Amino acid sequence: MSLEMAHDCPECSNDTFWRTASTALHLGEKTKWTCTDCDYGLVRINGIDSSDHDDYF
Repeated sequence: MSLEMAHDCPECSNDTFWRTASTALHLGEKTKWTCTDCDYGLVRINGIDSSDHDDYF
């Protein structure tokens, strides 16, 4: 898996994230990503990321 991901940051106009952590879960692979400009973080589990669901947390 790549260490860099293209994803629109909801906090700033940046579109580059770096992978900061990864682990295997029974649901799939969990990865943590951080925006390279503003340090906004998101979590992805099996391709579903937390930035799509911020209103629920």
